[in-house]
Amino acid sequence: MGNKEQTYQDIMETAFKMFSKKGFDQTSLTNIATEVGISKPAIYYYFKSKDELIKTLFDTLVKDIQSVTLIKVENMTAQNIKELMYDIGEKAIDRQEKERSFNQLFNHYILLASRDAYYADQLVRIQHYFFNTFYDALKHAVQINAIKDEAILIKSQVLALLFDNITNYILTGMELDYKKIWKEAVDNTLRGIE
Repeated sequence: MGNKEQTYQDIMETAFKMFSKKGFDQTSLTNIATEVGISKPAIYYYFKSKDELIKTLFDTLVKDIQSVTLIKVENMTAQNIKELMYDIGEKAIDRQEKERSFNQLFNHYILLASRDAYYADQLVRIQHYFFNTFYDALKHAVQINAIKDEAILIKSQVLALLFDNITNYILTGMELDYKKIWKEAVDNTLRGIE
């Protein structure tokens, strides 16, 4: 990795850490530049403004969320559907438990969405992505005769809501067996598959 690419990565990682701890309003580009070891004017080579850095970091987080929740329905069979569904929740739970700063930062974006339409719209898109991901998986499960076509829209919404709320509960520090909760939800949704 070249010097410019490394500096870019350092800025992104530092912004992630500082924004998650202090929020956007309490973190300046000067703070980030100092932590990275570059001058404040140098940070403008990479980002035109603090708002651009905040948006770029958000877009990176969204891609990360989508990669964790990706279900390749073409790989789904009646025999592996439960494992694929378990895996999505388990990967997300593991990540949330190990990297609580991710949730902290994401909650700062939720607050930002209350005053910025761009982020409000993007958060709605993420929610739709969750719903569509689970709905597409359940539709495919019906197509391959793994489950019956019984309220799959509602079932996919239940999974999406639970998936999203598990991450919120993890952030609170509440000690629950999140993986068992997720498995129970998947089992109930896919009832009849052994």
